[in-house]
Amino acid sequence: MCAGALGLLVSCAHQDVDGAPKSAEIRPYADEPYNVRPIDRSKFASRFRPATVTAPVGYAPGTIVVDTSARQLYFILGDGKARRYGIAVGASGHAWSGVATIGRMAKWPAWYPTDDMRSDAPELPHRIEPGPGNPLGARALYLYKNGIDTLYRIHGTSEPWTIGKEVSSGCIRMVNEDVMELYAHVSKGTVVFVL
Repeated sequence: MCAGALGLLVSCAHQDVDGAPKSAEIRPYADEPYNVRPIDRSKFASRFRPATVTAPVGYAPGTIVVDTSARQLYFILGDGKARRYGIAVGASGHAWSGVATIGRMAKWPAWYPTDDMRSDAPELPHRIEPGPGNPLGARALYLYKNGIDTLYRIHGTSEPWTIGKEVSSGCIRMVNEDVMELYAHVSKGTVVFVL
C-alpha cells in the first residue's frame, strides 16, 4: 500500500515479475522540465501559507489583489472567498503600486536583468537561462499597464526563504508551487491590483 501527503515524495515498493522488490518513485511535478522542490511549509508563519480565506471586499472574481504591506496575494474566487498566498515584495524604494493586467505569461522564463539592475550590479549577465536557479522561478506573470510592459512581474523564486520580506527589485515573488497553482487559474487580461 502506498500513502503520502501532497507535496511529499513518496516511494512505493512493488513486486516485479521475477519476485524481486522494485521501488517506483512518485514525484509531484514530474512533468516539469526542471526539478520543483516541495517547500516545508511548517517553517512559514501561517499567514504566509496558502489558504482559502474570506476575500477582500470590492473585487470581482478572477482578479488578483496584492497587499504589499501584509505580504499577501489574493486570487478572488467568488462567493466571498479568495485563495491567499504569502509573497515577497519590493525593497524600500523599489515598490510599485497600481492597477495592471497580465499581458504575458511564461513557464520557466529566462530572466533579463534591467539596465538599472545591471548598473547597480555590473557582474549580472544579460540573460539567465531558465531552470531551478533562475530568479523568476517556474512561472512568470508579466504586468502591463495601458498595453505597455511595466517591467514588474508576479513570479516564482529560487529563494523561498524571502517570502514575507521586502527584498525584490519591485516584483512580487511567490513560492514556485504557489505561482504554478495561480498560473493555472489566470489568463492574459486578468486584472491585478497592487496596493
